[in-house]
Amino acid sequence: MEIWNNPSCSKCAAARDRLDLAGVPYRVRSYLTDPPTAAEFAAVLDRLGAQPWDVCRASESAAAELGLDGWPRDAANRERWIAAMVAHPALIQRPILLWDDGRAAVARTPEALDQI
Repeated sequence: MEIWNNPSCSKCAAARDRLDLAGVPYRVRSYLTDPPTAAEFAAVLDRLGAQPWDVCRASESAAAELGLDGWPRDAANRERWIAAMVAHPALIQRPILLWDDGRAAVARTPEALDQI
């Protein structure tokens, strides 16, 4: 399993703690310093069954600077969203868990972690 991690994020720390407690081995990807490529992020979105705007941290300053709240949320603009989020990885919701078997989840809540 791989976890997309921000070391200063309490939700990421909670996910790591739960994985450690459960004895689940994982690799940490510091996605802020090692951002995904557009193709990688698109593949993760497919695994999540999500669109980029579904996992966008709209409260980040980069979102305001880019004016994301005014961007269309449709298939024609999907690549634009992906490019923006890859260029500004702080916009990507965290933590994202990626199982080696192809499953994926955004694990922000205790309930989401419990289901995992």
